[in-house]
Amino acid sequence: MIYNSFDNPGLVKILTFLQTHNTEYLSGQDLSDVLRISRVAVWKHIKKIKELGYTIESKQKLGYKLISNSNLLLPWEITSNLKTKIIGQQAYYFDTIDSTQNQALKMADDTSHNGSVIVASKQTGGRGRAGRKWISPKGGIWISIILQPKFDISITTLFPIASALALSIAIEKTFSIKPELKWPNDLTIKGKKVAGMLVDVSLESNRIENLVLGVGINFDVNVKQIEKSLKGTPNFYGVATLSEQKKKVKPIQLVQTFLVELEKIYKLLNAKQTKRIIFEWTSRSSTIGKNVELNTVDTKIKGKAIRIDEDGALMVSENSKEHRIIAGDIIHMSK
Repeated sequence: MIYNSFDNPGLVKILTFLQTHNTEYLSGQDLSDVLRISRVAVWKHIKKIKELGYTIESKQKLGYKLISNSNLLLPWEITSNLKTKIIGQQAYYFDTIDSTQNQALKMADDTSHNGSVIVASKQTGGRGRAGRKWISPKGGIWISIILQPKFDISITTLFPIASALALSIAIEKTFSIKPELKWPNDLTIKGKKVAGMLVDVSLESNRIENLVLGVGINFDVNVKQIEKSLKGTPNFYGVATLSEQKKKVKPIQLVQTFLVELEKIYKLLNAKQTKRIIFEWTSRSSTIGKNVELNTVDTKIKGKAIRIDEDGALMVSENSKEHRIIAGDIIHMSK
Protein backbone atom coordinates (compact mmCIF):
# COMPACT_ATOMS: atom_id res chain seq x y z
CA MET A 1 0.00 0.00 0.00
CA ILE A 2 1.57 3.26 -1.22
CA TYR A 3 0.14 6.76 -0.97
CA ASN A 4 1.48 10.23 -1.65
CA SER A 5 0.33 13.73 -0.80
CA PHE A 6 -0.88 14.73 -4.25
CA ASP A 7 -2.73 11.66 -5.56
CA ASN A 8 -6.16 10.47 -4.33
CA PRO A 9 -7.78 13.94 -4.54
CA GLY A 10 -11.32 12.55 -4.24
CA LEU A 11 -10.51 10.59 -1.10
CA VAL A 12 -8.75 13.57 0.47
CA LYS A 13 -11.63 15.93 -0.38
CA ILE A 14 -14.19 13.66 1.29
CA LEU A 15 -11.92 13.11 4.30
CA THR A 16 -11.30 16.86 4.67
CA PHE A 17 -15.02 17.54 4.44
CA LEU A 18 -15.72 14.94 7.16
CA GLN A 19 -12.94 16.38 9.35
CA THR A 20 -14.24 19.95 9.09
CA HIS A 21 -17.84 18.84 9.77
CA ASN A 22 -17.11 16.23 12.45
CA THR A 23 -19.98 17.34 14.72
CA GLU A 24 -22.63 16.38 12.20
CA TYR A 25 -23.68 13.63 9.80
CA LEU A 26 -23.16 14.20 6.09
CA SER A 27 -25.34 12.32 3.66
CA GLY A 28 -23.90 10.51 0.67
CA GLN A 29 -26.04 12.71 -1.58
CA ASP A 30 -24.71 15.91 0.03
CA LEU A 31 -21.13 14.73 -0.42
CA SER A 32 -21.92 13.75 -4.01
CA ASP A 33 -23.45 17.15 -4.78
CA VAL A 34 -20.82 19.29 -3.08
CA LEU A 35 -17.82 17.37 -4.43
CA ARG A 36 -19.43 16.66 -7.81
CA ILE A 37 -18.75 12.94 -7.80
CA SER A 38 -21.12 9.98 -7.98
CA ARG A 39 -22.73 8.33 -4.93
CA VAL A 40 -20.81 5.15 -5.84
CA ALA A 41 -17.53 7.09 -5.78
CA VAL A 42 -18.45 8.54 -2.38
CA TRP A 43 -19.15 5.04 -1.02
CA LYS A 44 -15.84 3.68 -2.41
CA HIS A 45 -13.86 6.54 -0.86
CA ILE A 46 -15.61 6.10 2.52
CA LYS A 47 -14.76 2.39 2.44
CA LYS A 48 -11.07 3.15 1.71
CA ILE A 49 -10.96 5.84 4.43
CA LYS A 50 -12.19 3.26 6.95
CA GLU A 51 -9.54 0.78 5.76
CA LEU A 52 -6.90 3.44 6.47
CA GLY A 53 -7.84 3.47 10.15
CA TYR A 54 -10.32 6.33 10.35
CA THR A 55 -13.45 5.59 12.37
CA ILE A 56 -16.60 6.63 10.53
CA GLU A 57 -20.09 6.09 11.84
CA SER A 58 -22.79 5.40 9.25
CA LYS A 59 -26.50 5.88 9.96
CA GLN A 60 -29.39 5.39 7.61
CA LYS A 61 -31.13 8.61 6.55
CA LEU A 62 -28.38 10.63 8.29
CA GLY A 63 -25.19 9.68 6.46
CA TYR A 64 -21.56 9.60 7.61
CA LYS A 65 -19.81 11.11 10.61
CA LEU A 66 -16.09 11.05 11.41
CA ILE A 67 -15.51 9.76 14.95
CA SER A 68 -11.69 9.57 15.05
CA ASN A 69 -8.68 10.03 12.79
CA SER A 70 -6.20 7.37 11.74
CA ASN A 71 -2.96 6.84 13.65
CA LEU A 72 -1.14 6.13 10.37
CA LEU A 73 1.29 8.78 9.16
CA LEU A 74 -0.54 9.30 5.89
CA PRO A 75 0.80 11.93 3.46
CA TRP A 76 -2.19 14.28 3.60
CA GLU A 77 -2.05 14.21 7.41
CA ILE A 78 1.64 15.17 7.33
CA THR A 79 1.19 18.05 4.87
CA SER A 80 -2.09 19.36 6.34
CA ASN A 81 -1.48 22.79 7.96
CA LEU A 82 2.24 22.01 8.19
CA LYS A 83 4.05 25.27 8.96
CA THR A 84 7.13 24.72 6.79
CA LYS A 85 8.16 26.06 3.40
CA ILE A 86 10.26 23.14 2.15
CA ILE A 87 10.48 20.18 4.48
CA GLY A 88 7.44 17.90 4.43
CA GLN A 89 5.45 19.70 1.75
CA GLN A 90 5.50 16.46 -0.23
CA ALA A 91 5.07 13.12 1.52
CA TYR A 92 4.96 9.43 0.59
CA TYR A 93 3.59 6.62 2.74
CA PHE A 94 4.45 2.90 2.49
CA ASP A 95 2.70 0.29 4.58
CA THR A 96 5.80 -1.94 4.36
CA ILE A 97 9.14 -1.22 2.68
CA ASP A 98 12.68 -2.55 2.87
CA SER A 99 13.98 0.87 3.92
CA THR A 100 12.68 4.43 3.63
CA GLN A 101 16.33 5.44 3.22
CA ASN A 102 16.75 3.23 0.13
CA GLN A 103 13.56 4.65 -1.39
CA ALA A 104 14.64 8.24 -0.65
CA LEU A 105 18.06 7.64 -2.24
CA LYS A 106 16.33 6.51 -5.46
CA MET A 107 14.38 9.79 -5.53
CA ALA A 108 17.05 12.18 -4.27
CA ASP A 109 18.55 13.26 -7.63
CA ASP A 110 15.26 14.80 -8.74
CA THR A 111 15.22 18.45 -7.62
CA SER A 112 11.41 18.36 -7.37
CA HIS A 113 11.80 16.05 -4.36
CA ASN A 114 13.68 18.62 -2.26
CA GLY A 115 12.09 18.45 1.20
CA SER A 116 10.11 15.28 0.45
CA VAL A 117 9.34 12.91 3.31
CA ILE A 118 9.15 9.13 2.92
CA VAL A 119 7.51 7.32 5.81
CA ALA A 120 6.79 3.63 6.45
CA SER A 121 4.65 1.79 8.94
CA LYS A 122 7.18 -1.06 8.91
CA GLN A 123 10.67 -1.63 7.48
CA THR A 124 12.00 -5.07 6.61
CA GLY A 125 15.58 -3.92 6.03
CA GLY A 126 16.06 -0.82 8.14
CA ARG A 127 19.66 0.16 8.76
CA GLY A 128 21.56 2.28 11.22
CA ARG A 129 25.08 3.68 11.24
CA ALA A 130 27.94 1.56 9.85
CA GLY A 131 25.45 -0.69 8.07
CA ARG A 132 23.98 -2.07 11.27
CA LYS A 133 20.47 -3.49 11.27
CA TRP A 134 17.74 -1.25 12.65
CA ILE A 135 14.74 -3.15 13.99
CA SER A 136 11.70 -1.36 12.54
CA PRO A 137 8.38 -2.96 13.54
CA LYS A 138 4.94 -1.40 13.33
CA GLY A 139 4.43 1.13 16.08
CA GLY A 140 7.64 3.05 15.38
CA ILE A 141 8.18 6.14 13.25
CA TRP A 142 10.47 5.30 10.32
CA ILE A 143 11.08 8.30 8.09
CA SER A 144 13.56 9.66 5.55
CA ILE A 145 13.83 13.25 4.33
CA ILE A 146 15.41 14.38 1.05
CA LEU A 147 17.29 17.69 1.09
CA GLN A 148 19.39 19.63 -1.39
CA PRO A 149 21.25 21.99 0.96
CA LYS A 150 23.17 25.17 0.28
CA PHE A 151 25.63 24.70 3.14
CA ASP A 152 29.27 23.76 2.70
CA ILE A 153 30.41 20.14 2.53
CA SER A 154 32.25 20.59 5.87
CA ILE A 155 28.88 20.92 7.66
CA THR A 156 27.65 17.47 6.62
CA THR A 157 29.20 15.91 9.74
CA LEU A 158 27.32 18.43 11.90
CA PHE A 159 24.00 17.75 10.19
CA PRO A 160 23.03 14.52 12.03
CA ILE A 161 23.87 16.19 15.34
CA ALA A 162 21.75 19.21 14.40
CA SER A 163 18.91 16.91 13.31
CA ALA A 164 19.04 15.05 16.61
CA LEU A 165 18.75 18.42 18.35
CA ALA A 166 15.63 19.23 16.29
CA LEU A 167 14.03 15.92 17.28
CA SER A 168 14.93 16.46 20.94
CA ILE A 169 13.20 19.85 20.88
CA ALA A 170 10.16 18.33 19.14
CA ILE A 171 9.86 15.54 21.73
CA GLU A 172 10.16 18.10 24.53
CA LYS A 173 7.41 20.26 22.99
CA THR A 174 5.01 17.35 22.43
CA PHE A 175 5.72 14.99 25.35
CA SER A 176 7.00 17.54 27.91
CA ILE A 177 10.15 15.47 28.51
CA LYS A 178 13.73 16.35 27.61
CA PRO A 179 15.62 13.48 25.92
CA GLU A 180 19.40 13.53 26.23
CA LEU A 181 21.66 13.62 23.19
CA LYS A 182 24.37 11.00 22.96
CA TRP A 183 27.14 11.75 20.48
CA PRO A 184 27.01 11.51 17.56
CA ASN A 185 23.31 11.13 16.74
CA ASP A 186 21.30 9.19 19.33
CA LEU A 187 18.50 10.35 21.62
CA THR A 188 18.12 8.64 24.97
CA ILE A 189 15.65 8.52 27.85
CA LYS A 190 17.13 7.42 31.19
CA GLY A 191 20.19 6.18 29.32
CA LYS A 192 18.28 4.03 26.82
CA LYS A 193 18.02 4.71 23.11
CA VAL A 194 14.69 6.11 21.91
CA ALA A 195 15.74 7.44 18.49
CA GLY A 196 18.66 7.65 16.09
CA MET A 197 19.77 9.41 12.91
CA LEU A 198 21.46 8.27 9.72
CA VAL A 199 22.70 10.53 6.92
CA ASP A 200 23.62 9.57 3.34
CA VAL A 201 25.29 12.28 1.27
CA SER A 202 25.85 12.49 -2.48
CA LEU A 203 28.78 14.69 -3.50
CA GLU A 204 30.02 16.04 -6.82
CA SER A 205 33.07 18.26 -7.32
CA ASN A 206 33.27 19.09 -3.61
CA ARG A 207 29.60 20.14 -3.64
CA ILE A 208 26.60 18.51 -1.95
CA GLU A 209 24.18 17.23 -4.60
CA ASN A 210 21.71 15.89 -2.10
CA LEU A 211 21.47 14.67 1.45
CA VAL A 212 19.08 12.06 2.85
CA LEU A 213 18.30 12.06 6.55
CA GLY A 214 16.98 8.82 8.00
CA VAL A 215 15.19 8.98 11.36
CA GLY A 216 14.09 6.07 13.49
CA ILE A 217 11.89 6.74 16.53
CA ASN A 218 10.70 4.11 18.98
CA PHE A 219 7.26 5.63 19.34
CA ASP A 220 5.10 2.71 20.47
CA VAL A 221 7.19 -0.44 20.11
CA ASN A 222 7.63 -3.63 22.10
CA VAL A 223 10.83 -2.85 24.02
CA LYS A 224 11.41 -6.40 25.27
CA GLN A 225 11.08 -7.85 21.79
CA ILE A 226 13.59 -5.41 20.30
CA GLU A 227 16.03 -5.85 23.19
CA LYS A 228 15.86 -9.60 22.70
CA SER A 229 16.81 -9.17 19.02
CA LEU A 230 19.65 -6.73 19.75
CA LYS A 231 21.10 -8.16 22.95
CA GLY A 232 24.76 -8.98 22.49
CA THR A 233 25.24 -6.70 19.48
CA PRO A 234 28.10 -4.14 19.62
CA ASN A 235 27.41 -0.90 21.50
CA PHE A 236 23.91 -1.98 22.63
CA TYR A 237 22.76 0.00 25.65
CA GLY A 238 19.03 -0.59 25.91
CA VAL A 239 15.81 0.48 24.22
CA ALA A 240 13.21 3.06 25.27
CA THR A 241 9.82 3.86 23.75
CA LEU A 242 7.86 7.11 23.90
CA SER A 243 4.61 5.25 24.63
CA GLU A 244 5.90 4.70 28.19
CA GLN A 245 5.56 8.43 28.88
CA LYS A 246 2.60 9.69 30.91
CA LYS A 247 1.57 12.24 28.28
CA LYS A 248 -0.16 10.64 25.31
CA VAL A 249 0.65 12.12 21.93
CA LYS A 250 -0.49 11.20 18.42
CA PRO A 251 2.35 10.21 16.03
CA ILE A 252 1.34 12.95 13.59
CA GLN A 253 1.80 15.62 16.30
CA LEU A 254 5.40 14.56 16.87
CA VAL A 255 6.23 14.24 13.17
CA GLN A 256 4.83 17.65 12.23
CA THR A 257 6.56 19.33 15.19
CA PHE A 258 9.84 17.63 14.24
CA LEU A 259 9.60 18.79 10.61
CA VAL A 260 9.03 22.38 11.77
CA GLU A 261 12.00 22.24 14.16
CA LEU A 262 14.17 20.56 11.53
CA GLU A 263 13.46 23.34 9.04
CA LYS A 264 14.48 25.93 11.66
CA ILE A 265 17.78 24.08 12.20
CA TYR A 266 18.23 23.65 8.45
CA LYS A 267 17.90 27.41 7.93
CA LEU A 268 20.56 28.03 10.60
CA LEU A 269 22.94 25.61 8.85
CA ASN A 270 22.32 27.24 5.45
CA ALA A 271 23.05 30.61 7.10
CA LYS A 272 26.26 29.18 8.66
CA GLN A 273 24.95 29.85 12.18
CA THR A 274 26.51 26.73 13.66
CA LYS A 275 27.55 28.13 17.05
CA ARG A 276 23.95 28.34 18.25
CA ILE A 277 23.33 24.72 17.25
CA ILE A 278 26.47 23.51 19.03
CA PHE A 279 25.52 25.44 22.18
CA GLU A 280 21.97 24.02 22.21
CA TRP A 281 23.18 20.48 21.50
CA THR A 282 25.78 20.68 24.28
CA SER A 283 23.17 21.86 26.79
CA ARG A 284 21.19 18.67 26.11
CA SER A 285 24.12 16.29 25.75
CA SER A 286 24.72 13.26 27.96
CA THR A 287 28.21 12.85 26.46
CA ILE A 288 30.00 16.12 27.21
CA GLY A 289 31.78 15.97 30.57
CA LYS A 290 31.63 12.16 30.70
CA ASN A 291 34.48 9.70 30.74
CA VAL A 292 34.14 7.77 27.50
CA GLU A 293 35.63 4.92 25.54
CA LEU A 294 35.71 5.43 21.78
CA ASN A 295 36.29 2.76 19.17
CA THR A 296 37.23 4.16 15.78
CA VAL A 297 38.36 2.41 12.62
CA ASP A 298 42.01 2.84 13.61
CA THR A 299 42.19 2.92 17.38
CA LYS A 300 40.59 2.86 20.82
CA ILE A 301 40.61 5.99 23.00
CA LYS A 302 39.69 6.42 26.64
CA GLY A 303 39.31 9.88 28.05
CA LYS A 304 36.93 12.70 28.91
CA ALA A 305 34.57 14.17 26.32
CA ILE A 306 35.09 17.92 26.57
CA ARG A 307 33.21 19.48 23.63
CA ILE A 308 32.21 19.20 20.00
CA ASP A 309 33.89 21.45 17.46
CA GLU A 310 32.37 23.48 14.63
CA ASP A 311 31.71 20.47 12.39
CA GLY A 312 30.43 18.14 15.10
CA ALA A 313 33.62 16.20 15.79
CA LEU A 314 34.01 15.10 19.42
CA MET A 315 37.03 16.40 21.32
CA VAL A 316 38.31 13.93 23.88
CA SER A 317 41.03 14.64 26.45
CA GLU A 318 43.30 11.65 27.18
CA ASN A 319 46.33 12.14 29.44
CA SER A 320 46.47 15.88 28.68
CA LYS A 321 46.31 15.17 24.96
CA GLU A 322 43.25 16.13 22.88
CA HIS A 323 41.87 13.79 20.24
CA ARG A 324 39.46 14.90 17.53
CA ILE A 325 37.01 12.12 16.67
CA ILE A 326 34.85 12.46 13.56
CA ALA A 327 33.17 9.05 13.77
CA GLY A 328 33.17 6.06 16.08
CA ASP A 329 31.30 3.97 18.61
CA ILE A 330 31.13 5.53 22.05
CA ILE A 331 30.57 4.05 25.49
CA HIS A 332 29.84 6.24 28.51
CA MET A 333 31.97 5.05 31.41
CA SER A 334 30.66 5.09 34.98
CA LYS A 335 33.92 6.55 36.30
